[in-house]
Amino acid sequence: MKIAIWLYLFLFVAFFDLHAQYPILTPFAISLGAAPSFIGLMMGIYSFTHLPGNLLAGIGVDRYGSRIFILGSLFGAGLILLFQAHVTNPWQLLVLRSISGFVLAFLSPACMSLLARLAQDHITQGKLMAGNGLVHTLASVVSPAAGALLVAKIGFSQAFNVLGWVLIAIAAIAVFAIHDRPAAVTDSQEAITLPENAPVSQMPWRFFILPLAISCSQGILFFELPLMKEALESIMKAGIFFSVISLGALLTLSLLFLNRFSPYVRTWIGSLSLAISFFVIAIPTPFPLIVLLFVVGMSKGIIFPAMSSYLIELSGGTRYGQMFSTMSIASSIGYFFGPLLAGNLRTFVSPYFIAFFILMTALVILPAHHRTRTQLTPTLHE
Repeated sequence: MKIAIWLYLFLFVAFFDLHAQYPILTPFAISLGAAPSFIGLMMGIYSFTHLPGNLLAGIGVDRYGSRIFILGSLFGAGLILLFQAHVTNPWQLLVLRSISGFVLAFLSPACMSLLARLAQDHITQGKLMAGNGLVHTLASVVSPAAGALLVAKIGFSQAFNVLGWVLIAIAAIAVFAIHDRPAAVTDSQEAITLPENAPVSQMPWRFFILPLAISCSQGILFFELPLMKEALESIMKAGIFFSVISLGALLTLSLLFLNRFSPYVRTWIGSLSLAISFFVIAIPTPFPLIVLLFVVGMSKGIIFPAMSSYLIELSGGTRYGQMFSTMSIASSIGYFFGPLLAGNLRTFVSPYFIAFFILMTALVILPAHHRTRTQLTPTLHE
């Protein structure tokens, strides 16, 4: 599918640009005179402003299609980076980061919804979702080092200018490469084949506890890992630990045969593996930390495409925009509260125990698999 290939290219560049900022935003804020507490606020407000964007994306993507939101997010994010190259104080950076969080909140639900409508059966959908995770992971492996190198060569301002113009260029190409139809039109014109007597689609509210729990556990990991004894030895070693997680995810995302298994089974096994990994990290163990982090990454590589495919099954093949935006909202909430829990409770209990408990609770609540579909969505003709 040409649309899927173009979409993966745009997603890679977009994620590359965004992840390239991770190692440079904090030193950039410090260079502007920001205190550590202010930097924490700047990071948190990015997730906070995701929420209204996710809410609007759920309604808008189903009504108007994905294309306009993909283009708007890419162009808007590029424009913000161009402004970011010229900020002179921390408050300006805070305002731009809050706007960036809102603008980019539309990108993931729009892309996931478009990918979901490109496939006719659950196996193809699983491959498309795995491809999305693979692209994201590849970008996250190489872009932080590239961002740091770019700043070392040309400085903060020019680095933000380069990243901004790249996003704007990709948005311009996407105008001609991405074609889409509103989900409402698709659903009314083409029937979705479901098994006889299949239940009417309802918003699977219990499902959304899982992405909230997973993102909360990831927020705990991102907060706690740089503070661990092994990571404190050097910044380079902390960076290696994060790269190991991405490499583990890359391994399982590359195993495309996993998509032939039930999304529910893959979601359940991946989440259980992630929970156990956090439990083992929290206790004295003979296993090296780098091995356990690789397993954490492998678990994430299983969970994310499976979780998306399972949500598609639970949705009954409709309202993709609302479903994926609600999942993004749950993830944003989890990423916001994870570091807060870890920061306030780490003197009483290991944050990794908290992550284990949250994940196991979500697994108990997760709705059981209740149907299989041979054709999940209408085909989006090119």
